[in-house]
Amino acid sequence: MKHNKYLSEADDTFLIYQFISEGPKGLVRKSVIFSDTNVENVYNLAFGDYDPMTDTLDDLSNTNNGDSKKVLATVAATIYTFTEKYPEAWITATGSTKARTRLYQMGIANNLAEIVKDFVIFGYNCKGYWEQFIVGEQYEVYLLTRK
Repeated sequence: MKHNKYLSEADDTFLIYQFISEGPKGLVRKSVIFSDTNVENVYNLAFGDYDPMTDTLDDLSNTNNGDSKKVLATVAATIYTFTEKYPEAWITATGSTKARTRLYQMGIANNLAEIVKDFVIFGYNCKGYWEQFIVGEQYEVYLLTRK
């Protein structure tokens, strides 16, 4: 994505990334986690605020730090880094709420021309099947892999 991004740090496995959101609510640590699923080479992308007290990710928090485009661009950058390390990986993603799934859909649609240069992206629609991402369609889950 051509938007400004935050600098993120990956752990040794390149499965966990952290970065700091900066805005009116202060400095907020964010995490992106790629976790194994029960399907080989398929990983789930989880994203949210990092809670250092519990060492967990909160994907329901709503920071409202005024930097959502920069945050989503940073998450997208972690996908590039992750797939450089795991080039055969397929990544699933969905929002923790319908509103967030819609936000991700808008982000994908607005940057689709750039995304499809490097990735193949699918959406799971309300009819119960996967299709190549189509702008304007509603999806419940997204699935992408490097070309």
